[in-house]
Amino acid sequence: MAGIAVGLVYEDEDNYALLTDIQGLEDHAGAMDLKVAGSRAGVTALQLDMKVPGLSAAILAEGLAQAREARLHILDAMAEAIAYPRQEMSPYAPRMFAVQIKPDQIGMVIGPGGKNIRAMEDKYEVDIDIEDDGTVFVFGEDAEKAEQARDEIKEMTREIEVGEVITGKVVSTTTFGAFVEIAPGRDGLVHISELAHEHVAKTEDVVKVGDEVKIKVIGIDDEGKVRLSRKALLDSPPGGARSDSRRGNDRSGGRGRGYNRSNK
Repeated sequence: MAGIAVGLVYEDEDNYALLTDIQGLEDHAGAMDLKVAGSRAGVTALQLDMKVPGLSAAILAEGLAQAREARLHILDAMAEAIAYPRQEMSPYAPRMFAVQIKPDQIGMVIGPGGKNIRAMEDKYEVDIDIEDDGTVFVFGEDAEKAEQARDEIKEMTREIEVGEVITGKVVSTTTFGAFVEIAPGRDGLVHISELAHEHVAKTEDVVKVGDEVKIKVIGIDDEGKVRLSRKALLDSPPGGARSDSRRGNDRSGGRGRGYNRSNK
């Protein structure tokens, strides 16, 4: 593709001159700026500025013909350097990627106070812009890093499905279970009763912050909160040991009953 600008010095219909490849002064002082872009097959874009009341069809046709001649001349010069477009862009060429997300996921990508989006921009050395309709633009000078940023946004916003098996990192623990990062910026809860088949008295007895664990998605509520299970991927222990309230009663009496109820 190539483009050219054609200008005009104009007195009247009989006294004028068309100028090919005008510069700033000729654009400022001239009567016309006709930009024409396209390929050998035809025109793909036009833009016209005029400082005269109107142009005759003859002058406009002459300007378009002059622009075509110039465009083909430029394309010939380009073909001498490279006969056809490369199949892949140079690794040194800047990149722009677009990702479409749901508008209600914009806050997730941005994060509290812009935490998530700033972290990705710093990590991958990119600029990220988000439109109101959920279109996310990733701009980067390093193609590989820009692709990684795009992929992280896709992973962050993809639909998590019940039954899916994920390897995630434990990001925090509480008395009632562990929160595991299942995608960049997204956590799910492994309730203490879903950590193991046997009774677990303390979350940290099974997992600690920083541990990588394999978990299964067992539920997603209406607010998008994800329930996870480590136990669902473990083989049942010999003898069919259980972690329900009856086994709790066998081991710790009435206190076991109250503990299990408050954590379900």
